[in-house]
Amino acid sequence: MSKREVDRFDIISRLRRGELNGTEAGRLLKLCTRQIRRLKQAVKKKGAAGLIHGLRGKISNRRMKEAERKKIVRLLKKKYPDFGPTFAAEKLYELDQIDHDPKTIRAIQIKEGLWKPRREKKKDAHRSWRQRRSAFGEMLQFDGSYHDWFEGRGGIHEACLLASIDDATSLVTAAEFAPHEGVFPVFAFWKKYLETQGKPRSIYLDKFSTYTMTSAAAKENPDLKTQFERAMIELQIEPIFANSPQAKGRVERLFDTFQDRLVKELRLANIATVEEANKFLKEKFIPAFNAKFSVEPVSSANLHRKLTAKERASLPSIFSRQETRTVQNDFTFSFKNQWHQITERQPVTVCKKDIVTIEEHFDHTIHVRLRSKELNHVLLQVRPRKIIMPFVIAKTAVMARIPAVDHPWRQRFHADALKVKSSN
Repeated sequence: MSKREVDRFDIISRLRRGELNGTEAGRLLKLCTRQIRRLKQAVKKKGAAGLIHGLRGKISNRRMKEAERKKIVRLLKKKYPDFGPTFAAEKLYELDQIDHDPKTIRAIQIKEGLWKPRREKKKDAHRSWRQRRSAFGEMLQFDGSYHDWFEGRGGIHEACLLASIDDATSLVTAAEFAPHEGVFPVFAFWKKYLETQGKPRSIYLDKFSTYTMTSAAAKENPDLKTQFERAMIELQIEPIFANSPQAKGRVERLFDTFQDRLVKELRLANIATVEEANKFLKEKFIPAFNAKFSVEPVSSANLHRKLTAKERASLPSIFSRQETRTVQNDFTFSFKNQWHQITERQPVTVCKKDIVTIEEHFDHTIHVRLRSKELNHVLLQVRPRKIIMPFVIAKTAVMARIPAVDHPWRQRFHADALKVKSSN
């Protein structure tokens, strides 16, 4: 008997002994007098067992049929051995037309040893909850995640997934697999994003070296910028850098979910290449994910800004790796151990010692700019020779200077000579 039933038996026993009346017993047990009379008759006939529910210990009329349960167990072990209860219930309905509540699937998984109930986590230090931004496009959270997404299929044991999620709506605005989280893959991601959806107001990132400098020199000199920071300044997009993973928790939780669901979805679809995975993300996984997990924003406005024609044309230049070089006396400059010659015909005057900007684009072509104009240049096969002036081996004799006839010194000398002659 449960504690509740033991308490009921005590009260009903007192009622039968005349220590309480029906109204008092009903008030103590929070039951009506009619129910109290029914319990009193049950105890009189069956004793304490009369208070126990008649279906206890019996098989429920709504119990799953054993054949169907065995079918679910077989599918769980064959196709979904490492799926969570909710995800397994979704896939059983979607792929196998078996519709059961996730709690039912969870109970089966626990009994078959396929799922272990999670222990309650210890409470960490208190962190205040940051309110969502109010409108779509006001702030995006962006990050990259290295993981064994393909589980070794196609010889891929680790890949980098770049993804952005809107802070106001939890919509995954873009996601694609890239070789790494370096400058060019990140630039390619955002160039494609801006061309299709426009410019967000701000981007929330971590302090990875691609995005910002954390060295002591960078802290002392705020003018030192990464290639990513420089590009965001040119596009007037505010980069916001988180001081902890919890600060950008939305994108961190997104990757936790992706590492559970996306890995299994790629396995079920038997995808083994990055190209197929990116197509699957765009056409199937992301639309279904957003339909299930996105939320309504406070404001219905879309704060993405459309690119102007000038901005769209300059995107290849903005999203390039840029460095500066000094024009040499022979109008050459070096970049990555190669020498380039600035040609004679140029759209702007080029002088010796001018500082030019070198742009390395996605296709690894080199472009040179000076005062917003692109310069013409050619690649030199060999390093240009320095012009060496001949050294002076010996100094020439210094010739004595002969004063002119009308020099004052000569006039004074002649005057003194005439005085001496006249005295004689």
